[in-house]
Amino acid sequence: MNLNAIRAIYVNELARTRRTLFQSIAAPVLSTSLYFIVFGSAIGGRIATIDGVSYGAFIVPGLILLAVLSESVSNASFGIYIPRFTGAIYELLSAPVSVLEMLLGFVGAAATKSVLLGLLILATARIFVSFDIVHPLWAVAFLLLVSITFSLLGFIIGIWADGFEKLQVVPMMVISPLTFLGGTFYSIDMLPPLWRTVALVNPIVYLVSGFRWAFYGKADVEVAVSLGMTLAFTLACVAAIAWIFRTGYRIRV
Repeated sequence: MNLNAIRAIYVNELARTRRTLFQSIAAPVLSTSLYFIVFGSAIGGRIATIDGVSYGAFIVPGLILLAVLSESVSNASFGIYIPRFTGAIYELLSAPVSVLEMLLGFVGAAATKSVLLGLLILATARIFVSFDIVHPLWAVAFLLLVSITFSLLGFIIGIWADGFEKLQVVPMMVISPLTFLGGTFYSIDMLPPLWRTVALVNPIVYLVSGFRWAFYGKADVEVAVSLGMTLAFTLACVAAIAWIFRTGYRIRV
């Protein structure tokens, strides 16, 4: 294991966060704070409770994932796209750095930034609402797993994209809508039977449900199913990346 290579990639990617501090940290926290003000205070005041949890507290897990999913994809996709854009990727490919070491560097840095952002938003949520975390270790485990999984997805998008515009297509046109429709602001049990069945097709539902269970011990979907779906998505991303490096898709000329 080339620890020096992993550390070099990891530190370089974390340094990029310091250069774009407002975009990477301040903007998501500010946006989430506005969600708490609008949904938690204004709308939440008109909704009693959901599954015995106040509405302001109910949306906390969903809002954390809303930011974490977007930032995981964005950080990892830009992290690998920039070396492709500048041609530095060929130096990495010719260096004694394995695919695993490259993933540990790029994906590890993206996941680290996402976890830190999630914890920062969690601390911010304390300012607006009061809540307790029933299963804190499971909450951390879900946050780590989701951050790693969507950082892997971002890595794939960064290799697939052939322009800066394409880097934004999947996060804006796919992930954000699915997150809003994935039970971030409501329980899917509130939906009519037909639409609840449709909602279960959305993979984000399982992530939000599992993460909310870690907070309050209540979920729209069995926690084992949520965990299984998340792990399946993680393995699918790993398989896709293995295929990319085996075939040289959009990497080797």
